[in-house]
Amino acid sequence: MKRLTLLLLALLTPLATAGLYDIPLKDIDGKDTTLKSYQGKVLLVVNVASQCGLTPQYQALQALQEKYTAQGFTVLAFPSNDFGAQEPGSNGEIKQFCTTKYKVSFPLFDKLHVKGEEQHPLYQQLTGKTGAFPGDVKWNFGKFLIGRDGNPLSRFEPSTTPDDAALVKALEDALAKKS
Repeated sequence: MKRLTLLLLALLTPLATAGLYDIPLKDIDGKDTTLKSYQGKVLLVVNVASQCGLTPQYQALQALQEKYTAQGFTVLAFPSNDFGAQEPGSNGEIKQFCTTKYKVSFPLFDKLHVKGEEQHPLYQQLTGKTGAFPGDVKWNFGKFLIGRDGNPLSRFEPSTTPDDAALVKALEDALAKKS
């Protein structure tokens, strides 16, 4: 048992110490990726769901994307079915819903777990015991603002809308920093 524990620690340590840019991900089309292509940008990482009372936040997320993309900003959406089974669809269904109903142009990623035993390493770095903002994501549309240097700057709870004054100020402050 001790050897197994040591082996697991050895395998998981690189994920735990890797920067956010190095964490293995899949995009909405199932292709392997990371966040490396977003280095130098300000990011808003959001766990999303299509059948949630907060789903209309997609519209405000898209508005942020359109307003600030030229300044080096992007929303990154991570579908999750962890809350009330409100994201039951396949990646293809999620993509179609987002692009058809809300005309999203920001990147969508593979459905993942934001909490629990199967929590994705990205969310372990954001919310784990040693993460930037320890404590489980409370519901769909939890938001994390990431600076140009890849460091998490702020956490916004699901009820904080993307056009909330405090979120917009934090975003604009992050954009003003050129790293």
